[in-house]
Amino acid sequence: MIDSTLPASFVVTLSCPDRPGIVHAVAGALLEAGCNIADSQQYGSPTTGNFFMRVEATTSSTQDGLAAALEPVAAEFGMNWEINPVDRKLRTLIMGSKDAHCLNDLLFQQRSGTLPIEVPAIVSNHRDLEGLAEFYGIPFHHIPVTADTKPQAEAQLLGLIKEHDIELTVLARYMQVLSNELCTQLSGKAINIHHSFLPSFKGAKPYHQAHARGVKLIGATAHYVTADLDEGPIIEQEVIRVDHARTAAQFVQMGRDVEGRTLAQAVQWHAEHRVLLDGTRTVVFN
Repeated sequence: MIDSTLPASFVVTLSCPDRPGIVHAVAGALLEAGCNIADSQQYGSPTTGNFFMRVEATTSSTQDGLAAALEPVAAEFGMNWEINPVDRKLRTLIMGSKDAHCLNDLLFQQRSGTLPIEVPAIVSNHRDLEGLAEFYGIPFHHIPVTADTKPQAEAQLLGLIKEHDIELTVLARYMQVLSNELCTQLSGKAINIHHSFLPSFKGAKPYHQAHARGVKLIGATAHYVTADLDEGPIIEQEVIRVDHARTAAQFVQMGRDVEGRTLAQAVQWHAEHRVLLDGTRTVVFN
């Protein structure tokens, strides 16, 4: 419960077809709710004709009171919109397989308070990460996956998502392809890290492929999960420079560092409600 006698901070995110008057109408509704706008960002896409806005505001009103003030504006402009308390941590389920670097980065940042998520469960198709989950005191769920058991495994995963009220699922080097049905159910609520600077070097051993081709840049891509493998809307990418003197093993180590940073940044922006979908692209207010 939010104490209505004390100012509370909320973040409002919205998208709708672009037309004049949106910012004025939103600001007026926030004023009606007694809000003080602390930060406001907006973007009108010339490609899709859609408008996007993210506003942080403080008010002595409740979340319901703020919603009541915004509802007429949202209806008038045909908005998709959300209101979230600024300091609320997003309930996040993390999935991994054998590589621990991305999972460890996320859990370390979560524990240190720099990543606004809470993690009630870790899921893996192997047991390699069980010790890491135990170290951080998070329940570990081993869900093996084979071609024959995949439907049952995904049903078990969805059961955990429902049981723990999961709002975001993070694939931290989870080396299993999700079914189209599961991707649809998790649309806009699942983030994957791809161990290359998409769309190059897909498939197995991307850093070895990059080394064999003599690349000068390697990187990682964090994107939303879709049924189109590794082609979901991109949230964040990072590259680092390499040269001919680096070995493939060094590429792997350098790549792991980039993967961890890129995934953590994408998760942070999503948890802070800074990422809005625009078809196959994202608008990221950072």
